[in-house]
Amino acid sequence: MLHHLLKTVDPSLYTDLTALRAAAPTLSIRYLGTAGFVLEHNQHTIVLDPYLSRPGVIQTLFRRLVPDEGLIARELPRADDVLVGHSHHDHVLDAPALCRQTGARFIGSPDACNVARAAGLPEGQLVQTEGREDIASGPGRVRGLPSRHGRVYFNRVTLPGTIPEPPPWPPRVTDLRHGLVLNWLVELGGLRVVHVDSADFIDQELEGIQADVACLCAIGRAARPGFVRRAIELLCPRFVVACHWDWFVTPWGVPPRLLPRVDLPGFISEVRAAGATPVVMPFDGRLELAPTDP
Repeated sequence: MLHHLLKTVDPSLYTDLTALRAAAPTLSIRYLGTAGFVLEHNQHTIVLDPYLSRPGVIQTLFRRLVPDEGLIARELPRADDVLVGHSHHDHVLDAPALCRQTGARFIGSPDACNVARAAGLPEGQLVQTEGREDIASGPGRVRGLPSRHGRVYFNRVTLPGTIPEPPPWPPRVTDLRHGLVLNWLVELGGLRVVHVDSADFIDQELEGIQADVACLCAIGRAARPGFVRRAIELLCPRFVVACHWDWFVTPWGVPPRLLPRVDLPGFISEVRAAGATPVVMPFDGRLELAPTDP
């Protein structure tokens, strides 16, 4: 299989999370692989782009995509809000099942909400947004920041287009066009986290947002010149967490492999050169921070 030919991640690239842990953390950021994160503060849980099912190459390309509901239930037992950045399968597939299991709200674009409808989520659990509006989330709030999908391979956007009505369910990969792309600003636990789940962004949508943490799609360095440097110039984060660097058809629990064209050492060096602290977490790694961190 192709994933056996790809590079595994050098464990020395992972950040020493213990050294960064705040004495009295107010926010826990857990990495789920691909663009997935869990943010927790005082029992309030926000999940971004969960994707644990990770079907293999053959199923992804030639069969219908079925969420692994048992795995989702084991690994993500609670959620209050689930945010979806765009509607490609590796961002949206597991979100409806997680919402159904936990009762969480599904928050996303009209395209993403049509995927949730296809999966059987009731309207009462859907919060549809086109961005630029603050949505209360427990003790915090979230805001979608309109964005665009990167041109990563062959200078083309993968599966462009919208999802104007609920697609077949279970879907095929081609049923899940990216639709409206939203980055997310999450304010929780006295901290501001910006989540960029694709390999591009719109500069004007990030201007004036001071982030404590930026979760940046690592493959963006291959798609847009100066991707990391410009994001840091706009957001001025203290920490930059790498995401979307792994080959997302490798099963959960197996040592991750790098996506083609991802250069994690280069990402780390570029973040440092721009004046921020790089963070590379293994799957299930947790970064625990407080507003008073130096």
